Amino acid sequence: MSLRICILETDVLRPELIGQYQGYGRMFEQLFASQPIAAQFDVYNVMNGEYPDDDKKFDAYLVTGSKADSFGTDPWIETLKAFLLDRYNRGDKLLGVCFGHQVLALVLGGKTERSSQGWGVGIHRYQLAAKAPWMDPTVSELTLLISHQDQVTALPENATVIASSDFCPYAAYHIADQVLCFQGHPEFVHDYSRALLELRQQSLGQEVYQKAVASLVEEHQGGMVGEWMMRFVAQQPEAKAIRSA
Repeated sequence: MSLRICILETDVLRPELIGQYQGYGRMFEQLFASQPIAAQFDVYNVMNGEYPDDDKKFDAYLVTGSKADSFGTDPWIETLKAFLLDRYNRGDKLLGVCFGHQVLALVLGGKTERSSQGWGVGIHRYQLAAKAPWMDPTVSELTLLISHQDQVTALPENATVIASSDFCPYAAYHIADQVLCFQGHPEFVHDYSRALLELRQQSLGQEVYQKAVASLVEEHQGGMVGEWMMRFVAQQPEAKAIRSA
């Protein structure tokens, strides 16, 4: 029996990239297709007001990355926050990547803001700060493709840091067996990152751009993080209490 995942897509790709990569939902489907745990996916673009009917049942809800600021006040962001808080209070499992990582931290009592360290792009390396049964296979360090200028600067009270670096202290976190989030992009591939860097070259500046491009010679562990995410969803909680709103 396969897992059923609801992907809440929070962006539309740049026109130059849609033809090859389609969207974040499709990129996540491709990431999870190579994992040992089978899953089915329904994709909803919440920027366009798309959400699943309440009678649809999912094993987890995944919030993608976005060009938007997680701390923005656009109506669609406010709607998404209310939806996620409701799902959390119902006891549903929630996954977040980049924008999703940040918006879930905000919804659950943390803080996000524009980073004083500037853009994080290319391959980035993190130290692992915690271990859990679903973090299989195990590694001593984590490398991921990244593209962000915002960061989580304060975690929700009950969150546990999984991965960190000097550049991004709260690069990944989980809340018990219910919430799992990563600042990096496990769904990215090198060619997509390279194309995105090219499109953003002027805004990044030559030093940041050149360093990011040079980092792409390294491999990244997005596939492994995808497996962690599916193992996290598949694990059975000891007790699943419904929270009151």
